[in-house]
Amino acid sequence: MADSKTDRILDEIWKRRLPEGGFASRPGGEYRPDATAWAILALRVGGIDSQRLLAEMRRLGGSQLKDGRIALSPEHPEVYWPTPLAIFAWHRTPEFSRGASRAVSFLLKTSGSHFKRDPNSPGGHDTSLRGWGWTEDTHSWIEPTALSILALRSAGHNDHERVSEGARLLLDRQLSRGGWNYGNTTVFGTELASMPESTGLALSALSGLTAGQAVSGSIAKIKESVRSLKTPLSLGWAILGLSAWGERPSDTHDLIDRCFRRQDRYGAYDTSLVGLLAVARKAEEGLIYALS
Repeated sequence: MADSKTDRILDEIWKRRLPEGGFASRPGGEYRPDATAWAILALRVGGIDSQRLLAEMRRLGGSQLKDGRIALSPEHPEVYWPTPLAIFAWHRTPEFSRGASRAVSFLLKTSGSHFKRDPNSPGGHDTSLRGWGWTEDTHSWIEPTALSILALRSAGHNDHERVSEGARLLLDRQLSRGGWNYGNTTVFGTELASMPESTGLALSALSGLTAGQAVSGSIAKIKESVRSLKTPLSLGWAILGLSAWGERPSDTHDLIDRCFRRQDRYGAYDTSLVGLLAVARKAEEGLIYALS
């Protein structure tokens, strides 16, 4: 049965395709690797054959540096966080297996800065655990760590020590009241507030790596708030996180469709966010299973 509303989302993504391949973040904009990776992933999950996306995948490959990372821009090679997204986009496409393998190797040998925990530190988390940062020489944070875990698992490294340590990092950063924020737990003794996008990402990454009891409070917290979420970033990841744990809201399509239509009032979303909504609409068991 055709899904006209999913088709509408995919059509909007396709309209942002650039003549030379790749996608812009906004209609009429310039190429961005993160927008391109999310667009490719959304179109593939939505049923578009990868052969129709070869030009886009090749353009994404042009952003890969010698060490395997995908840089956000040539001017900022230190900004490597789009690397996991490229692994998603190239997943199981033979022509790009070498590029994907190089990207995986980069993630396996790269980590956020980590150091022995200082008992007098104002922060409450274990700083010795290795995850991934947004950029070189910065601390490990929830979102890039969760994305990297998902990318490595999609590439067959489910049991790798870096995935296991990344999962421990996420569990260490889980808030006592449930959920996650960008990466801290407490600062000067005060617990920080959870963020739905960080919570959804962490839940997505931990599905299949830990027992449900370990994250039950976070699942309950995001279930309570998912219908109040209005932005594509928060809603998309909240739905993907719940879906990964078998808690997908029964009205998921309605929630996503309402969010998508808000562009009529507030203006076009970034391509990455439209792609996230498209993936959340189709990935009924979460992102990692959509890539399997």
